[in-house]
Amino acid sequence: MQARLAHIWRHPIKGIGAEPLERVGLTPGRPLPLDRAWAVLEDGGEAGPGWRSCRNFLRGAKGPSLMAVTARVAGDTIHLSHPDRPDLSVTPPEGATALFDWLRPIYPADRRPPAALVQSPPEGMSDAPFASVSVLNLSSLRALSQKVGQPLDPRRFRGNLWLDGLAPWEEFDLIGKTLAIGHARMEIVEAIGRCRATEANPDTGRRDAPTLQALEEGWGHTEFGVYATVQTGGEIALGDAATWA
Repeated sequence: MQARLAHIWRHPIKGIGAEPLERVGLTPGRPLPLDRAWAVLEDGGEAGPGWRSCRNFLRGAKGPSLMAVTARVAGDTIHLSHPDRPDLSVTPPEGATALFDWLRPIYPADRRPPAALVQSPPEGMSDAPFASVSVLNLSSLRALSQKVGQPLDPRRFRGNLWLDGLAPWEEFDLIGKTLAIGHARMEIVEAIGRCRATEANPDTGRRDAPTLQALEEGWGHTEFGVYATVQTGGEIALGDAATWA
């Protein structure tokens, strides 16, 4: 069977900013390059080395306005935009103070404030404790949009690779299989459990869709998309065929 690669997204700072790509090179045992390369540790969060749980960081489930941040990477600099803030360019880690000042007006005052900008380990800092690439299904998004009663932007789910051509929820049938896109090969590992970040509109940063409730009522779970691990590296590009076995 075959589908096609419709979107590629990365998120240079965990929970803060999405960037569309036309092509990217994948490396075995690594996440998408520069995806979740940095994360903003909240005050009181676990400061040790290596991968840490999402509960330690600023993220959209805690501050929905973060979901409206867009990003663009140029060299070592990350350019950030938000509808309620002036554009900001930061070069981690030196730009941490400017980033925190920029974030404060759009992050809830009753949440723990930013404390440090930390660099992710080689396996990245996704919500999974292993080097993952997330694979999502546009047909499932359309089914969920119909259930919610409004079009849902793919950015709500902060996925890396979006496929078009699958049946709704067919991505769950790929678990345990090998997905081939371009020259890359990925093993589909497990489903992705979702949080309230998906309820926020990425244009406004305001919660406006009961995505978790709709998933539970419609399909009896709150999972959307799957995690994959890169087994064979190579370049992938929009429009590439996606096959599995």
